[in-house]
Amino acid sequence: MLAAACVAGVVVLGAAVLVVPPLVGGGDDDGGGRQAVAGATAPATTATPDGGKVTASPSPSAKRPKPSPSASPGAARSRAPEDAGGAAPRGDDRGTGAVPLTVGTRPYVYDSPCSQHFLVDSEPEQVGPPAGEQDAVRWAAAYGAVSSGEQEIALTVQGTGADTVVLEALHVRVLSKGAPLAWNDYSMGVGCGGGVGTKRFDIDLDAGSPTVGVKNGQRPFPYKVSESDPEVFYVTARTDAHDVRWDLTLDWSSGNRRGTVHIDNSGTPFRTSAATGRPGYDYPLGGGEWIKREGG
Repeated sequence: MLAAACVAGVVVLGAAVLVVPPLVGGGDDDGGGRQAVAGATAPATTATPDGGKVTASPSPSAKRPKPSPSASPGAARSRAPEDAGGAAPRGDDRGTGAVPLTVGTRPYVYDSPCSQHFLVDSEPEQVGPPAGEQDAVRWAAAYGAVSSGEQEIALTVQGTGADTVVLEALHVRVLSKGAPLAWNDYSMGVGCGGGVGTKRFDIDLDAGSPTVGVKNGQRPFPYKVSESDPEVFYVTARTDAHDVRWDLTLDWSSGNRRGTVHIDNSGTPFRTSAATGRPGYDYPLGGGEWIKREGG
């Protein structure tokens, strides 16, 4: 009688190593460039309804088992909500590529009907009527507009499952800083209303090393999110002296996993320019043309 031989198999998975670029401000880059994670594999990209993208990039590992189709359900669900800007997650040390959160970005938030101004390199006769918040992205793209003086964005952060995700910190990166644009300033509305949101943060883009600061007594990071408990953060960036290209990074952790999500305006940096001394124009309610602002 032959004795059956038992062979114990041992599989060793290489430890995933996350390499995140340092968060540095300044530089003479004209914006646009993004630092990649060293050694990362090719990203998997999912398109959002309005053209935004969420890119989940797995961390490198020495050996990685081939996942079954059901091994990473979160990957299929890692898409930003409608109107989301670019939010590229990276650095999940499980090596599955599934990032346990999504970030939806609204790049132009109107805190009040008259809060949003744009700089446009055109005379009033070539500029159409102002746009409401829902049409601001298309309006800005049509006229090559840049946020004037300040830019408020909204980040909707939500987990993709029942596990709690800790949002460790939000950082700002200045990609370029130059002289203010010598363009005309156009207001998107007349009259003012009440503000929105409770989680509010400020960025002084004129600072030597800008940081994301709390506003009006708002508590700082960390925060927690899950699929059933999202958070909305309102971030206002201001400049009185420069034309600035910038973006954000959000550090997260969940259990023994951690990573960083890169946040921008649908693949390009946010851009905000000072408008001091520039001619200003308003579009009066019921009017049919731009009227030069007094003192502007």
